[in-house]
Amino acid sequence: MAQERKKKAGVLPPDGGWGWMIVAGCFVVTVCTRAVTRCISIFFVEFQMHFARDYSGTAWIHSLVDCMTMLCAPLGSLIGNHLSCRVAVILGGFLASIGLVLSSFATSLEYLYLTLGVLTGLGFALCYTPAIAMVGVYFCERKSLAYGIAMSGSGIGTFILAPVVQMLIEHYSWRGALLILGGLVSNLCVCGALLRPITLKEEEACPLPVDSECAYSSKPQAAISTAEKRQLVTNRQQRNSKQRCLQSMQEYHFLLMPDFLVLAGSFLFLASGCSLPFVYLVPYALDVGVSHHHAAFLMSILGVVDIVGNITFGWLTDRRFLKKYRSICYMVAVGMEGLCCFLIPLLRTFALLVPFSVLYGYFDGAYVALIPVVTSDVVGTTYLSSALGVVYFLHAIPYLVSPPIGGWLVDTTGTYTATFFLSGFALISSALLLCTVTVIRHCQRNIQSKKTTLEQCDAQQADFYATKNRDLLIINTATS
Repeated sequence: MAQERKKKAGVLPPDGGWGWMIVAGCFVVTVCTRAVTRCISIFFVEFQMHFARDYSGTAWIHSLVDCMTMLCAPLGSLIGNHLSCRVAVILGGFLASIGLVLSSFATSLEYLYLTLGVLTGLGFALCYTPAIAMVGVYFCERKSLAYGIAMSGSGIGTFILAPVVQMLIEHYSWRGALLILGGLVSNLCVCGALLRPITLKEEEACPLPVDSECAYSSKPQAAISTAEKRQLVTNRQQRNSKQRCLQSMQEYHFLLMPDFLVLAGSFLFLASGCSLPFVYLVPYALDVGVSHHHAAFLMSILGVVDIVGNITFGWLTDRRFLKKYRSICYMVAVGMEGLCCFLIPLLRTFALLVPFSVLYGYFDGAYVALIPVVTSDVVGTTYLSSALGVVYFLHAIPYLVSPPIGGWLVDTTGTYTATFFLSGFALISSALLLCTVTVIRHCQRNIQSKKTTLEQCDAQQADFYATKNRDLLIINTATS
């Protein structure tokens, strides 16, 4: 009974304890989703040789995995909200594992589009958003650090898995490598089991309270008398239908927030530019005369420094003097990435491309760790799962179309300059949009505060003269 009463009352975000197990689970989720997705590109040559297809046809596999992961992110949020985050991640892990295992029996590229692209991508989508949202439920004061550690799984996983996958292909062929990856990804089900439910106090989860398993209830349950219960039995279906409708409306109420709409526009520009350097850095390096070994090493540098950016930027933005300026830190990270892309056409040797990989990798890790934090700051913990679903959904179409557009620019111009300029322009636009709105809001607040100050001064002056006139009147009356 005491435990049940405690659950109903809710608790503060623990900022530690079992929360670190949630971070560990989310870390493995990012390894098994984002890192595995990046490593799919290692299979490209094998797929091309086996199925005798061109690069553009094979490249659609990677685009489909990325697109499905982001496109179905709201579905992961929906299952996490209505069933539980635990159920969503376990189900996603099962689907992703089945997709990779079935891909090992592929007989055509179209078969891989369905199994590796659609089915595995859908499984990743069901895991990714609920796991990330769960970290935000368990952490408040150290939220940026927790997200930095959790999201670093992408960089660490890429650094470790890339050579391992290449070794697996050499020893067991691409079919055996996909089969082993299917077994690795099945560990997502274990990560789902770690996502223990927590009920936050209503003021912490404002405006909606959080119930079990990371699901968000539409309103607190009020005490109902016995007579009312009998009456409610007759119209239970109608009442449940109305509650479901109300709950769905409240879950996505944040879509009406002007701040979130601006953030969503910024994310669209961000998603249009952030993937192009990862796709075209190695081809560009080979084009300017860098060896295959050194070109591949540039990607390893990106992955390692990405980890440093995740953790250090997360730790820094949790410091008291920077916590209020997390959105500005996010803008700086995205803007610096854009500047790096504008400079890369001038970097034509391996020695010059290494600093690019370091800077781009660091700021990429920085902004990736801050996406859930900035979103949480705008919409609150209650809406975080649904909001992240929408945020990652916005990444889907740009992820799908930007690499082919970049390839078309390379084919048309004969160089990679236009492709990297497109990436830099999109990233700078993302940062400038948020910066412009922030400056406008700041000016509006200053004008409003000046008006309030003037009104207060006028009111004080009026009170002073009214009091003075009253005193003079009393004196004059007494004299007469």
